Order: sequence, then structure tokens, then C-alpha cells
Amino acid sequence: MNDYVIEMLHIDKVFPGIKANDDITLQLRKGEIHALLGENGAGKSTLMSVLFGMYQPDGGEIRKDGKKVEIHNPNDANALGIGMVHQHFKLVEVFSVLDNIILGAEDVKMGMLKKKKAREKVVALSENYGLRVDPDALIEDISVGMQQRVEILKMLYRDNDILIFDEPTAVLTPQEIEELLQIMRNFAAEGKSILFITHKLNEIMAVADRCTVLRKGKCMGTVEVQNTTKEELSRMMVGRDVSMTVEKKDIAVGSVVLEVRDITVPGKFKKKDAVKNVSFEVRAGEIVCLAGIEGNGQTEFVAALTGLEAMSRGRIRLNGQDITNASVRARARAGISHIPEDRHKHGLVLDYSLEDNLVLQRYWEPAFQEGGFIKKGEVRRYAEKLIDEYDIRSGQGAVTVARSMSGGNQQKAIIAREVDRNCDLLVAVQPTRGLDVGAIENVHRQIEAVKNNRKAVLLVSLELDEVMSLSDRILVMYEGEIVGEFDPKTTTVQELGLYMAGARRQGEEDVFDEE
Repeated sequence: MNDYVIEMLHIDKVFPGIKANDDITLQLRKGEIHALLGENGAGKSTLMSVLFGMYQPDGGEIRKDGKKVEIHNPNDANALGIGMVHQHFKLVEVFSVLDNIILGAEDVKMGMLKKKKAREKVVALSENYGLRVDPDALIEDISVGMQQRVEILKMLYRDNDILIFDEPTAVLTPQEIEELLQIMRNFAAEGKSILFITHKLNEIMAVADRCTVLRKGKCMGTVEVQNTTKEELSRMMVGRDVSMTVEKKDIAVGSVVLEVRDITVPGKFKKKDAVKNVSFEVRAGEIVCLAGIEGNGQTEFVAALTGLEAMSRGRIRLNGQDITNASVRARARAGISHIPEDRHKHGLVLDYSLEDNLVLQRYWEPAFQEGGFIKKGEVRRYAEKLIDEYDIRSGQGAVTVARSMSGGNQQKAIIAREVDRNCDLLVAVQPTRGLDVGAIENVHRQIEAVKNNRKAVLLVSLELDEVMSLSDRILVMYEGEIVGEFDPKTTTVQELGLYMAGARRQGEEDVFDEE
């Protein structure tokens, strides 16, 4: 008897200029968690999109329970019990959470949409799996982390038994990641089968039974996780040894580059402030990290700092110049680079070419325009230089449409654009989100190089390992306030976790007694 619930046999998928999947075979057993590992652009998401019916394969076949099946669209996949949590959310921003979850699986009677049972089911699922959401909130008004929860609930709502998770932990906190991994274990124990795309080797070692590794569109092999190591997996993935230790130089900090005083930012619905009286400084030659659990004001603070959102009070100075009321472009020209949290909403114009995206912050400079006309040749040469230096992979090089690139390579493009501007302040929000271990190693080196070049870095990250290895100072934000300042050399991840959860606040007794 065939013990594989899904078999993808000799799958080929070709896009203009690139063979994304080249003779890939992947077999999923019932009740197993099967990890899919590979560099950015290796073909992982493409392969899963073929299984979910979003792309049609150019070669090979798919079998379900040993029988060949045709999956022409996601509805066919859902009918076969296949669900997918997408890396880039497939949500309608002007719809509510509830409407997004039930979209395509609505209960209709006499032409009328029946939402009562759907709401009860969504609320029950969110409670059972610790994925609490407000069913009536609009997608455009909730955080990236909450949008991720909606994607997971969409799949749970449809009672699928083959679950595809495409980078589901990229925007989750450490606590949320552990909860999700436990949910996966529970699913597997119930007999559900999981395909799990991730770049995080720790997660694979913690939860996966087997792992298939892709490199540049080809399958490098499938291994039993209990019989391998993180080092072996990373070598299979990138073809070399990878060091995740950042070599930090102790350099004397210079003058104050960024000074924020009493920053207060109203919340989305004006009921309470999202950021409350935040004050701190960042100096030249220093990496200061703003750490905290998703939804505690970091997003709103960065939006106010970069000019994307209005403050209700406070002052911002950059190199002594007051930029409190400056426009986004004026702040950029004054010396702020910004790697945004949401690469699709604030980082890229998805329907522009890669080369146009790489000059979004500089196209008005004399090097790239004359008399109001863009110097296309100069833009092309500059883009090709960044593509080479930052290993940005795309099917058609500089003319590739940004939307068609993998998420990791979209992120690399943003990092290349912002770091290369050589600004006095780099604001880096989740800079390694969705990147593979080789790319993370490179980004960490780039951020450290910015610091060593006597520039200031404000890092906003949920990755505590990243926070501890990169930062010179750590500021913990909880419910819109700075509740602690730490030296990474003298603190621990456990101590930071207590402050991030609101259990402690510097200068006060613990919020609750630890027994």
C-alpha cells in the first residue's frame, strides 16, 4: 500500500528567463511534518503554488493517495483537502477578518449570506489554537502579525487535511512561533500532513520529520531530520559553510545622530495612544534595537519617525536638525534610510521593474536624471551593480517586474537600495524577514558595516537571537512605552522576554510576583 498522501513527481515549472522547478520529486507521508528548505529563489514557493493550483506545471504529475489528480486552481486543491498559508498574504484589505476567512467558502441560503455559524466557528478556532483575532476588524487596519493569523484561520476554517505553510513564522514573535510549532505537532498527531517552508533551521530541527532541500530549482535530496544537523542542512542549501555569528567591533560611539523626545502617536481608532512619550538617542557608530512583541507600538513609532504617520506630540532631531514636520522625502534627503516592515506596502512598487525600484529614493539626483528625463543607461548600470553586490536573483535581471520575484529577493532589493544610500541613520525593521541563512549572514554583515562606517542604526526586530547578536543597546517597548534599556553583554533572552511580556519594568517592582 502507498503510504504517501501527496506525490509531486518530476515537476518542471518555467518562467521567462528561469527554470524555477527542474525535475523535482517530493513525497509527503500521512501524519508527517515535511520541511522544504532552500535559498531565496530556490523554487520552494513555486513548487507549493503548483500543488495549490496557482501555477500549472510544465512537466511531471501530482498524485493524491496514489491516484493522479489535476489541480487547475485553488478550488480544486481545497476540494482535495489541500490548504495553504501564503507567505505574501492573499487578503482583501477592505474586507473584514471574518469576510476574508469565509471568502470562497460562504454559507448562502436563498441568496443571503449566513454569517452567524461562520463567526462562531472562527471564534472557536481562534480560541482553540491561540490565534485570537477581531472578526470585525478590517484587514487594512490590523498588523502584519494579525494578518498572518487570518491566513492560518482561513485554512483551518476549511478543515483541510494537507496543510502547506509558506514561511508562516516570518512575522511571529518567539512565543507565537513556539505556539504555532505546537499547533503543527497537534495537527500531525491528528493525522493531518504538513508541508512547511521555512528558512529557520532551528524550527526544522524542532518540528520536522523529514526535510527536502532545493537549490537553484533542483532537488538536492530528502533527509530524516533526526539523522542530520543544522550545519549539514545549511551546506545542502547554500553549498558552503555558513557562520551565524556576527563579528562585532568595539568602536567609540560618536555624536548624537537621532534624538527623539516625548514621541506620542495616536492609535488607529484614536481610543488610546499607540506610542506614549518615547524618548531616546542613537549615536554614530551604534546599533540600538527596539525590541518588543508585535503590536506594542513599534510599527506606529517607525511610521512617525519616517514621516508615514502623524504624531500628536513630540520632537525628532536628525544631526541636530528638527525634522518633526518634514515630509517623507525631506527626511530621506536629510539622511534617513528605511527598510520597512511591510515590503509590499511600503518597500516596493510591485509593478515597476527591479531597476526602477532600486532608484526610487534617488531618481531625482543628477546622476540619474537631466532636465526632468531619467537617464535609463545610468539607472541600468546602477541596478546591475547592486544586483551583483547583493546577490539579487531574478529571472530577467534589472528589467524583472518586482511582483514576480521571490519574497526573499524582494527583501534583498530593498536592503540594497537603502544601505547603498549611505545615510547617517539606517532604520531597519525586520530586515531579515523571509531570508535564508546565507542571506541573513550577509545582511548582518551589511548592518554591522553601516555601524563600522560611523553611521547610526535603529534596528526593530522580533528575532531575539538577531537582537542579542547585533545590538549595542536594547530598548524594550511594551504597550507603547520604553520599559527597559539593556546591554546585550549583560542581559539574557529570558530577562528580555519578561520585559517584552510586561511582567517587569525598570524602576518598578515586578508587575506580578513570580512564584
